[in-house]
Amino acid sequence: MSDALTAWWAQQLLLCDGLSTAHPLALDSVQAEKRLKALGISHRGELVEKFLHGLGAPSAPAHHLLGALEWSALAGAAGWITQAQASTWAHHTMRRIGGEYHDLRSWLIDLRSALDGHISKRAHERFLDACQTLTQRESEADAVSWEAFEEALAKAPAPDALWPQEPSARPWRLGALFHPVMCYPATPGDWPEARQWLSRVWQVDDRDQLLGVVLWLSAQGDRQRWDIEARELLEMDKAQRLEWQRGADDDSAYAPVLVQFVSQNEPFDWAGWDWLRIVELAWAGACSGLLSQAEADDIAAHSADLIQQRYADWPTLLAAYRRGQSLFEGIDRRDMTPSTHATLLLKAACSPWEIAPNALLDSATQTASRARIKGWRASGHHWLLALASVREPDALLRQVDPGAFMGEKRRADAALYLQDALSLHADEGAGALERYWLPAQAHHLNQLAADAVHGVMPPAQTVFGRPSVDDARQLQSLKGVSRHAATIHMAEKFAFYLYMAFDSHLFESKALTEYADALKSCLCRFYPSPKHLLEAWFAWEGCLPEPEHDSLIGEIAWHLDDPGSLFYWLDWHPGSWREPGERPSLTHFTAMALVGPLNSAVWSEPQIESEREKASIREWVDTHYHLASAADMQDFLGFMLESGDRQEYQINYAPYTLNPERLKSEIAILESGECVEEERHHLLRLRRVRDNEDGCNDVDMAAWDIAQLMDLAIAGRQLGWLDRDAFDRTLDRAYQLADTHYAGWQEYAAGMYAGFSFFMGETPEREEFLAGFRQAMVAWLSGAPILAGPWTSLDFPGTRPRHFAPLHIDTLPGDQRILH
Repeated sequence: MSDALTAWWAQQLLLCDGLSTAHPLALDSVQAEKRLKALGISHRGELVEKFLHGLGAPSAPAHHLLGALEWSALAGAAGWITQAQASTWAHHTMRRIGGEYHDLRSWLIDLRSALDGHISKRAHERFLDACQTLTQRESEADAVSWEAFEEALAKAPAPDALWPQEPSARPWRLGALFHPVMCYPATPGDWPEARQWLSRVWQVDDRDQLLGVVLWLSAQGDRQRWDIEARELLEMDKAQRLEWQRGADDDSAYAPVLVQFVSQNEPFDWAGWDWLRIVELAWAGACSGLLSQAEADDIAAHSADLIQQRYADWPTLLAAYRRGQSLFEGIDRRDMTPSTHATLLLKAACSPWEIAPNALLDSATQTASRARIKGWRASGHHWLLALASVREPDALLRQVDPGAFMGEKRRADAALYLQDALSLHADEGAGALERYWLPAQAHHLNQLAADAVHGVMPPAQTVFGRPSVDDARQLQSLKGVSRHAATIHMAEKFAFYLYMAFDSHLFESKALTEYADALKSCLCRFYPSPKHLLEAWFAWEGCLPEPEHDSLIGEIAWHLDDPGSLFYWLDWHPGSWREPGERPSLTHFTAMALVGPLNSAVWSEPQIESEREKASIREWVDTHYHLASAADMQDFLGFMLESGDRQEYQINYAPYTLNPERLKSEIAILESGECVEEERHHLLRLRRVRDNEDGCNDVDMAAWDIAQLMDLAIAGRQLGWLDRDAFDRTLDRAYQLADTHYAGWQEYAAGMYAGFSFFMGETPEREEFLAGFRQAMVAWLSGAPILAGPWTSLDFPGTRPRHFAPLHIDTLPGDQRILH
């Protein structure tokens, strides 16, 4: 600033209740600070507010402009701002004065008018004396006249920027709605009550709590619930909306405002409410010392990063903030008069908002911010939070320390969930979680989708009937998801179970962490970006709804659309390849599928079970097959492979098909007398031969033996009676046996059903059992419902490959004979 302008500035201070100084910044620092506080300005944060309102108003009273000259001098002298900053603010103020007044007389008249009634009589008299003194000085040689002032203004270069220009400081302009930042970096003097404010308004008393709130606002905030419910309301009629409003809980004060917004077609946009508050919290953290300046800078830049992805200008951002504020307070603020402060920010020439939101970040600042934000979310455990939060949104409150102990009640609830929903107990160890990693299920879904898009659908008509219309329609829906790997369908459930396992504190933490890291590695491999993963999840959720649970479609769609979603801020690097469980080979998966509806579908390698589970499996094996040891199991499996029930039919019943008269006579003899249990079973089977019930005389019933063989082998592996090699050998032999006897799944199913029917003992529920088994056969053969069983996605043993290769790598490993 030129000497003439500096001198003119000093001259005007005579009007400030006798403030006289040769140089405006030469005042005593203690006295300057004391005077600032006497003026009601207790710290630098309040000073900035004063400057903005004094200099920014479009028709500022003259005494506000005079005040800006005084505050600049006092703050510069007191050391609250640098002398360069003080001169800059004074220079901007002088340009404003020079632009609005053409001589000293008009300036003083306006000042007198503005002060009239606002100061005491004695102060008013002193002001009049100062005006007279200043007028007299106009003609003195060492004074700066109004003409000289105007000439100096015209020659002076444009003043420096009012607001900090460093790249790391520019994002702080977002916080100007609450605390305009004039001086950077932050000091306690910018907001002395910051820590008290954090505690009172946010219940934040330490660094971790502050980071937790910031990360929650970034990833979820209040907006997620409002967004999802607004879209649900959009599908309702007026009566349904009113009913929803009446049923809202005590925490839903926003409900009537949200209904009003939806009814009036208000934009569903209130993210600014969350993201602008992030900046206020970060500034409070910097001023209070809870955050380093670099951390606070990166948080402010993160808010700018999110905001520029949604808002092109300040009015749109401010409108979104006001909608959020309306919902939060339960009061519609849309038509309320904007605050003077907000109006100044939008319109004043000196506003920190004179540049657009998308101009606040340079690439280096953005890169540094993203690195820090992702660094705070870099663990595999954060992947669990992201995935689990779709089912349990409160998971996102735990981003600072995902593994923190949440209290005994939460621990007990998680343990009870694992026990009731999964039958998973502490004594099984963390390794038991592998049973919930189902790579074969993902292969099945991917294969069905690949076939569907090529028009190769499973047969709708089976030898046992047709699937329901709804189940068949679900199968048709797979045509639209072939480009999305299905891993996410089972992986998100595995993630939720793992999340609950962490909270239960029943298992060794290191093992659970390894599972989380393996899950991250796997998902990063199958999905190149968060968007790909979420799109796949959305697509498969639409195809495979779970009637017993609410649909997750709305939640997944929200994460897809919101740039703050935790999914977009995870560490997306796969590292070395691994996954939480082993993938069976395609051949072995096919062999395990030979169990058919005799058991539930087997989607992964069977694991050795806990002693608790072993007890129930041993009881079943003993009750049904009278096997009490590993040796018994090995011998019986050998028997099933070599002969089994099919041999009994061939020896004891097939000959009767060649001699109907003998069959008739044998039945008559048994019917004429009292039968012991064994004879009664024999009689029932003879009658079935006579009637050729379920084609028992025409169908190869080896499938019945193969299915039982696989059922027992899986049980033997779970008991530890079969080691891995023995189990694999059994799979290979079962595969070959099926290849020898059958040409496809339809024939295999007919043989299994005939054997099930023929060898069933006497029971009043026979027809009910048979009906249920037929219904299961329809599902397995038609692939409807999709997850009934995997026959429709697998080539029958020994047949030529007929399936199309999926468009991605999420499949089971094949072998030399079957190409995928």
